[in-house]
Amino acid sequence: MKPDYKNWIPKGMLFSLIAGTMLSLALLLVFGVFGIGVSGKLRIVLSVVFGIAFVVCAKYTVWCVYAYRSFSYDGERKLSKQLIDGTAEQITLPEGGVGLDIGCGSGALTIACAKRNPQGKMVGIDRWDKEYASFSLPLCEKNAAAAGVKNASFRRGNAVKLDFPDESFDAVTSNYVYHNITGADKQALLLETLRVLKKGGTYAIHDLMSPGRYGDMQAFVQKLRDMGYERVELIDTTDGSFMTPKEAKRLMLRGSTLLLGRK
Repeated sequence: MKPDYKNWIPKGMLFSLIAGTMLSLALLLVFGVFGIGVSGKLRIVLSVVFGIAFVVCAKYTVWCVYAYRSFSYDGERKLSKQLIDGTAEQITLPEGGVGLDIGCGSGALTIACAKRNPQGKMVGIDRWDKEYASFSLPLCEKNAAAAGVKNASFRRGNAVKLDFPDESFDAVTSNYVYHNITGADKQALLLETLRVLKKGGTYAIHDLMSPGRYGDMQAFVQKLRDMGYERVELIDTTDGSFMTPKEAKRLMLRGSTLLLGRK
């Protein structure tokens, strides 16, 4: 048995788009092309409506299929695995240390960090809400068992307000989590994450840190330095390190950035 980390593109959405494309094409042919049961202006209107519906559905279906294949852990590209492994490589726990993975989803990053740090242990937290219904606490535990990882545990938690005291962990990490949290100040979320990090601990937070989502990140980096953080880096991961610029554009991942450093 091997871990099942799922796909970031839900199968339900993929199947719904395929079904919508086929249905809109069928309606376009029936009422628009062949004009069965309709004529005149109504036929023209239906042709336009179902034609637009077909083009839109087909466009998003093609994108979803491409994204699904790119993110698949079983596919040729395995982009999700590359992103997870690239983030996990930045985390080193001290002997007996504990790391926190925020928004662990199916447990992939938590498990990857735990594998790289057998001298410590990792805790993965997530809301496991309806947005990603295929991800769950039992799935994370099954994946850890399938991967042969015993130094990882999982629990419910919320990135907006972490249920941990200040300086509880030797490392904190996350991958593509905070941009999904609507209505929240992203820099405030980062500060909340770093609140639970011990002095001397490491952090690796990967997300879509575009100015529209995160504001001025260069100013935030300086703020962390002024607060006494030993090392703060912003790494563009669309430069070929995690993905190519073309992939980032096609997959709508432009702005992917790794906030990396030591407290």
